[in-house]
Amino acid sequence: MVAKIKFGKSMRGILIYNETKVEKGEANIILASGFAMDIDKLNLNQKIQRFKNLTDLNPTVKTNAMHISLNFDATDKLDLQKVQQIAQTYMEQIGFGEQPFIAYQHLDAAHPHIHIATTVMQKDGKRKYTHNLGRLVSEPARKAIEIEFDLIKAEGRKQNNTLAIKPAVYGKQPTKQTINSILLSVRGNYAFTSLAEFNAILGQFNIRADRGNEETAMFEKKGLLYSILDEKQNPIGVPIKASNFYSQPTLKNLEKDFQAGMEKRRPMKENLKKRIDWVLQKYNTVSRNTLVNELAKQHIGLVLRQNEKGIVYGLTFVDHKLKAVFNGSDLGKEYSAKAVTQKFAVQDQIRTYLKANTPTHYLGNPLEALLEKADYDAPTFIGKKKKKKKSNQQNL
Repeated sequence: MVAKIKFGKSMRGILIYNETKVEKGEANIILASGFAMDIDKLNLNQKIQRFKNLTDLNPTVKTNAMHISLNFDATDKLDLQKVQQIAQTYMEQIGFGEQPFIAYQHLDAAHPHIHIATTVMQKDGKRKYTHNLGRLVSEPARKAIEIEFDLIKAEGRKQNNTLAIKPAVYGKQPTKQTINSILLSVRGNYAFTSLAEFNAILGQFNIRADRGNEETAMFEKKGLLYSILDEKQNPIGVPIKASNFYSQPTLKNLEKDFQAGMEKRRPMKENLKKRIDWVLQKYNTVSRNTLVNELAKQHIGLVLRQNEKGIVYGLTFVDHKLKAVFNGSDLGKEYSAKAVTQKFAVQDQIRTYLKANTPTHYLGNPLEALLEKADYDAPTFIGKKKKKKKSNQQNL
C-alpha cells in the first residue's frame, strides 16, 4: 500500500472533486466518521457545512484541508469491509480518528485506491500538528497496515520499478481523466527543472503543456493548456486549462517542482551517463532509430530538438528508470547535440542521419521497453501504514 497526503485551502474543492466522481459512477462513499447522521442522507452542502463549522472557528488558518489517497496493488485481495477497516485504522494511527472524514473508493484506475477528505482544524479551534506527518507518522502506519492486512508492500513495487505510465490515446478514455492521470504520475515521480524538461517527459506519453501566445492573459498569469498529441505529435481535440484540474498544474505551481527537481535529480546523473555511454560505445556510427531504440532498452527516452529544417540542435534524455530528465549539455559536452551529431551524415542539407556500424533488429515503439506495467494515477511513495482498529465504521 502507498499513501499520499496533500494539504489545501478548500474543503469545498476536495469534496466537490470526490462527489463528482460519485455522481459519474466513478467512486462510492464507503466510510464516514464524525457526522451526526448517516452520510448517505446528507447532500453536498451539508457535508461541506460540517467541515466549515470547524474551519470557521479559526479563520486565520488558511491551509485547513487534508486530502489523503491510499493506493493498493492490483493483486491485493480486498473486499468492502477490509477497505473500510484499512481506512479507519489508517486515520486512527495518524491521529485523525476523532476528526470528521469521508472515505471514497475510486473506480477509475487499474489499481484499487481510496481518497479520504478531512480537515486539520479541531473543535477547540486549534490546528492539528502536521509537520513531517508523512515521514514520521504516516510511513510507519502504512508499513504496519501492510503486515496486518496482508497487503503487497510498497517498497517491493518501487524497487521492482513496475511503476509505468501508458501513453495517452485520444478517444480511448475521457481526455481530462487521461491527462490528469499522466500529470499526477509525472509530477509525483519525475525530477525536472524547467517547462521544456517537463514537456520532454510528457511528450513520451503523448501529452503537451502549452503557454500560448505571449500577448495572452494566460501567458502573463503563467497558465497552461494541456493537450493530447496524435501520432505526429500534433495536438488533437480541445485543450484543457491547468486551472480545470484539481492539482492546478499551472506554470506558477510547476515552478515549485522545478526547484525541488534540482536537488532530487543530482545523484542520478552519473548512473544515466554510464548507461548512455554503454550504448554509444557500441557504435562508431549509429542511425537515429537505432540510437533511440537502444537507449529505450536502457529505459532512456531520447528527445531530439530540431529547427524548421530538421537540423538537431539539442538533445534531452528522459531517464524512466531513475525518473529524471537532463539536457545533454547538462550531462557534459560529450552528450551535447554537437558531440552526438558528429556521428550523423548530412543528406540533402535538410535532415541529419546516423548510419549504424552494425545492424540492429530492434523495431517498433521505443517506449515498449519502458512500459511493462501501467499504473494510472500513480502515487508518490511518502505514505504510512496503520494497524487495524474498529470504530465509527459505516457500511454503506
